[in-house]
Amino acid sequence: MESSSFLFAEFLQQAFHVSPTFAAVLSLLIGVGTCVACIPLIPGFGSYLERKVSADIQQRIGPNRAGFLPFGIMQVLADGIKTLQKEDLIPAHADRFLFRAAPYVCIVGVFSCFAAIPFSEYGYLSDLNIGVYYILCVSSLMAVGIVLAGWASNNKWTLLGGIRSAGQMVSYEIPIAMSVVTVAMHFGSLSLAEMTMAQREGWSIGFWNSNLFVTLSFVVYWIAALAECNRTPFDIPEAESELVAGYFTEYSGLRFSFFAIAEYAEMFVVSAMAVVLYFGGFYLPFEAHLPFLQELPDGVLPWLHFIVFLIKVWFLIFLMIWIRWTLPRYRIDQLMDLCWKGLLPFAFLNFLGSACWMVLGG
Repeated sequence: MESSSFLFAEFLQQAFHVSPTFAAVLSLLIGVGTCVACIPLIPGFGSYLERKVSADIQQRIGPNRAGFLPFGIMQVLADGIKTLQKEDLIPAHADRFLFRAAPYVCIVGVFSCFAAIPFSEYGYLSDLNIGVYYILCVSSLMAVGIVLAGWASNNKWTLLGGIRSAGQMVSYEIPIAMSVVTVAMHFGSLSLAEMTMAQREGWSIGFWNSNLFVTLSFVVYWIAALAECNRTPFDIPEAESELVAGYFTEYSGLRFSFFAIAEYAEMFVVSAMAVVLYFGGFYLPFEAHLPFLQELPDGVLPWLHFIVFLIKVWFLIFLMIWIRWTLPRYRIDQLMDLCWKGLLPFAFLNFLGSACWMVLGG
């Protein structure tokens, strides 16, 4: 599959008779501008969905007054305007440079992952042959930003939150990596686009081809992903009952909102990874056996794939929200025991069993 930026550059070159270099630069600028304008809608809708789901679980209504649209849809815009009006405060004895840099490190680390996610046949910026490795590496910047925020604030509560984050997120990245590698072995590729195309015949190699090892790796991946996103029951770095607000206690205004934006964006990234690895990516179930899809007008099928991908991703995000408002928070010792004594040995044995199964011709 060719990347959408390359195809769009080719379209600009043919339609407007411009040079290939100018078309490539223009397509890049348009792509970046589109991402800057559209990607923030993801955390905005995520926060709205969280409010509505939590309200429904607690038998409340949730936001329903803001704006002229029904169901309080404009509440996100109202929150954004309110955040811009808040005063931006920096503690007197804080490290001012690192204090300012921390939220931007989180934002850059998370939103850089979107470049390698295949939303549809042409709906991705780059088909990296090491896409899985790229996302695992770049997403780690989220932990770096949180630790910087905790240390630079010069506050004991934020420092404890940053230290907890360093221990939690770095620890749970190992089970995630083991689970992803288990799936990558079966696909024989680290490209997310190639992994998606390999699942066109069915739904996923784990749930529809009786591959027990891949199915078990999803269980490990999902539990570790909740911890990686600091979601309840693993929201130890921002435990308000113990640490006020954790690593972002001293933040206000727009910088405060950046941490929330990064968290919801990371929820989208880990859910998108789960969809690509385990749930067939943007394909419909058993799409290769549905010939009528190929008879659709040109351009319809990619949009259908895009919608299918978003439905799968938002369902997993809904599951994350459901878990948050259902389960109580772990203690820090329970959280680390679960990782090092539970998930990590299980993920390693599952990886070893999967490798042996492949060697034996499974």
